[in-house]
Amino acid sequence: MTTPAGQRILEQASALFYAHGITAVGVAGIAEAAGVTKKTLYDCFGSKSALITAYLQRRHNQWWAELQERLAERPGVDTVFDTYLAHSQFDTELGCGFQRAAAELPHDHPAFAVIRAHKQAVRDELERLTGDPERADFLFLLLEGAVARRAFEGTTEALEYARGVAADRPTSAPTAD
Repeated sequence: MTTPAGQRILEQASALFYAHGITAVGVAGIAEAAGVTKKTLYDCFGSKSALITAYLQRRHNQWWAELQERLAERPGVDTVFDTYLAHSQFDTELGCGFQRAAAELPHDHPAFAVIRAHKQAVRDELERLTGDPERADFLFLLLEGAVARRAFEGTTEALEYARGVAADRPTSAPTAD
């Protein structure tokens, strides 16, 4: 269990990493925002790499809990897409925290394992829901593309379209700007 100081550090790091990017945020800024010293930050996490890993794991755990809660109420592929549309930690203009982290971090960074595991879990959930590995691969690529497009367009139009395609009820295709 993380200490109260560690929890504050992780909360502040999560907000700063998502808002400004992982490489743009230094440990001094995180420590200041959390109201602790850099020594306390390092005592709690050991390194910025470990803090980044904790940030992504926390993000996964929160998103996964939301997805599972929604799936318990309404099982189906639509619900996966709906969770991306409604997720409280997803800013339309900033995009997916995992896609953003993957763009910033080298593939050998310790936190990249969390990114891979998160994306694999989503893909595996789609397979569980469809019972079809090829359909799950298609839906996962459709979902990831729509999520990426949501970030650079600043709208949910592509994600809503992708949801319709996934449910075999496509609406008119979104236009690229």
